[in-house]
Amino acid sequence: MRAKANTNYGSEGQTGSPDRTFSIHTHVLTAPKPVPGLYLVATPIGHLGDITLRALETLAGVDIIACEDTRITRRLTERYGITAELKPYHEHNATLARPKILEKLAQGASIALVSDAGTPLISDPGFKLVREVCAAGHAVIAVPGASSVLSALSVAALPTDRFFFEGFLPSRQVSRRARLSELARIDATLVMFDSGNRVQETLADLADIMAGRDAAICRELTKLHEQITRASVEELAKAADTLETRGEFVLVVGPPRSDAQVMTQDDLDNLLRASLARDSVKDSVAHAVELSGRPRREVYARALELSKEIRGGDGEG
Repeated sequence: MRAKANTNYGSEGQTGSPDRTFSIHTHVLTAPKPVPGLYLVATPIGHLGDITLRALETLAGVDIIACEDTRITRRLTERYGITAELKPYHEHNATLARPKILEKLAQGASIALVSDAGTPLISDPGFKLVREVCAAGHAVIAVPGASSVLSALSVAALPTDRFFFEGFLPSRQVSRRARLSELARIDATLVMFDSGNRVQETLADLADIMAGRDAAICRELTKLHEQITRASVEELAKAADTLETRGEFVLVVGPPRSDAQVMTQDDLDNLLRASLARDSVKDSVAHAVELSGRPRREVYARALELSKEIRGGDGEG
């Protein structure tokens, strides 16, 4: 449950000296007020030392810091002696908070948007705010820094010339396996978020659907108990029961092998006929898509044709 916080984006954030300060160890530094606009400020994903000097100066100088959870952001601001006003902005209050932020920007305020960890808008609230701020003609400025996506890619020892960020996979197994089957056809390294209570199931699904690929499990990146495990998806799945499941996970899976084969039409027909003899069209298609490497639309159309031959009627049994 979120702690109660002042949601009034009022004028109190603009009072006081135009120049504020922040501290690094025993050094106190001046932070001039930034020009009006919305600042997307990346914050550490674990280690509080992974904050940039520019981010500290921006957070100290703005009128308001809009954050997912004021309790989490306060740990960072207190560490560096930042006294800017913290206001909550998250998925539950965004509809009410956005107009107030836009009103303050129209009055010449400078506002920072931060997520609980990492770069704002990456699997976090903020897209609608940025879109409306741009539409209103206000400046949007990126203050880049930590990102769990890029951190995981850099240590996974997998190709980084092309990658696809999926975010969180569906929690239900049927939906998760269907989505993984679609991702398996992307010729790029895949980056996915997962939770500790599902990661073992996800690894088992990966072993079935993306067999033969190299992968990495990145747990608690930049934190005290950081752990990087690199192996094939099959090996990672076999060892999943020994995996420490506490913490936050980023899964990185390498691209398809260059010698990966797409199932021939005859083999696809044989697979579908065998499956349709015992399963529904929907289940047969899902299974065939996983094994064939062919597009779902193509497999579905062929399954309907074969189902009509086998069962007669409309083929939707």
